[in-house]
Amino acid sequence: MRIKVINPNTTQSMTDKIGACARAAARPGTEVIAVSPAMGPVSIESHYDEALATPGLLAEIAAGEAAGVDAYLIACFGDPGLKAARELARGPVLGIAEAAMHAASFIGSRFTVVTTLARTMGQAHHLAEAYGMARFCARVRACELPVLELEDPRSNARARIVDECRRALDEDGCDVLVLGCAGMADLCRSLSEELGVPVIDGVSAGVTLLESLVSLGLKTSKRGELAHPLPKPMTGLMQPFALGSGAR
Repeated sequence: MRIKVINPNTTQSMTDKIGACARAAARPGTEVIAVSPAMGPVSIESHYDEALATPGLLAEIAAGEAAGVDAYLIACFGDPGLKAARELARGPVLGIAEAAMHAASFIGSRFTVVTTLARTMGQAHHLAEAYGMARFCARVRACELPVLELEDPRSNARARIVDECRRALDEDGCDVLVLGCAGMADLCRSLSEELGVPVIDGVSAGVTLLESLVSLGLKTSKRGELAHPLPKPMTGLMQPFALGSGAR
């Protein structure tokens, strides 16, 4: 089985870390391909960033389809371009927020999301509502930590995340913590051991859920909303994204 993990930002060091975490979670025999798009923002911290990251993400989905990839994971907690990616892909596509929230609901009664910047908290709330997870989501918290500081060994990023996690456990009535950024994926196990509660990152959860879907022989339904996009001309910078008349 081949799973393509797409970090929608273009910071290669983060993609390398995400790929290592995904491979650590994968079963023997699962090939994990971790990539960043050839174009897009270096980090995703706004709706604007998400919009500009989506074309590069979709190009990676299209390349995966040509290469026979079985499933895809969108490794950004905003789950950008998720439905568009499902339209293009034959196999299943998951976003890490979707995967993490559902996994958290299986093992606890209430979860808190600990994310990076406060400006992204609204998106996490919107996703919890869209995925039917709002009743499980006790709170969304932010560390006021820019995404790229997670890649800086001189930053005190881990300490700030731990502090916010402790506040969540003390104040929110939660019994599970969800890490709200793919760049935090490498902290999951150590935080769980330190804090004494399940800590979920969507990269590991997403890979294992995709393995289950592929093992069950399940693919993205092409009836109705997630049917392959209709072929049509594109203009300007979008010309390379035009789908041919032979589209499925």
